[in-house]
Amino acid sequence: MGASRPLPSAPKDSLSAAIEAISVSTELVEEELKPYLDTVLNVAIERKKGISEQVVESGILPVLAQILRRKSTLTTHTARLVAELARDAPVREQCFETGIVSALMTLLLSQDQDLLLHVSQAIARISYDSNLQQERFLRLGAVPRLVSVLLQHSKNEALLSSCLLALCNLADMGEEDGSLLSWEEGAYFGEGERVFRGTSRYCFGFSTAVTLVRLKQWTNGQYSVAVEVLQRCSTMLWGAKNGHQTGHHLPNFAHLGSCPKLYKVIKCSVKNIPRNRNLRAAVLHTLL
Repeated sequence: MGASRPLPSAPKDSLSAAIEAISVSTELVEEELKPYLDTVLNVAIERKKGISEQVVESGILPVLAQILRRKSTLTTHTARLVAELARDAPVREQCFETGIVSALMTLLLSQDQDLLLHVSQAIARISYDSNLQQERFLRLGAVPRLVSVLLQHSKNEALLSSCLLALCNLADMGEEDGSLLSWEEGAYFGEGERVFRGTSRYCFGFSTAVTLVRLKQWTNGQYSVAVEVLQRCSTMLWGAKNGHQTGHHLPNFAHLGSCPKLYKVIKCSVKNIPRNRNLRAAVLHTLL
């Protein structure tokens, strides 16, 4: 009878099988492990509901951290998987305790640009909207390493954007994934200074957010990283807002162009990374 025929395996079953295989990865060679990583990666990209909770409960995050430390042919693949999983809060919250964060910090010293792209994406997502994770990364020296990667590979647009987003998120000034930000290098305002501008448009074009990241070189490889978010409103929006609130025309200040919303400066060293980094030394100024 047709009812006796076995039903096709559900995606959740294949995911569970893959997670179980990864959890015992010490018994598998790299060629056998890759298809299971692919299965979890595909589900993570699709953002299937419940995958983050399943990954956390399965206990495979420490295994993924071990794979990252091996620096094998699966390192870049695993870094991409971690970056995708880090989109969800349940995974982000466990990345420090499971060794993911320390493994990512080590990989920032790599020269492999594809690997650095996924590592910086993972750092940006893990540190998003979490003062605790931001402080942990700052103390581990993430800022100087990200600046070093940015300066060495500034012609790689994808890597440049990812590093800039990570710096913004570490300063608690960024976005979850930064996909709506378009970065370009601005004019030089002084010797040893580089400025990058990220723009994002929303609210039907009435308002534009501009993110500025300034790198200022001082001496002996010392850099300060300043992150600033500006809000620009169109003349139409200013006029509508003023008229609605007061019932009569007020002076239009839209010609001022922009007003500073938030400002944060991080001081770091590219050459000499301190072992014990104090958060107060990392974040010098916060003007609201």
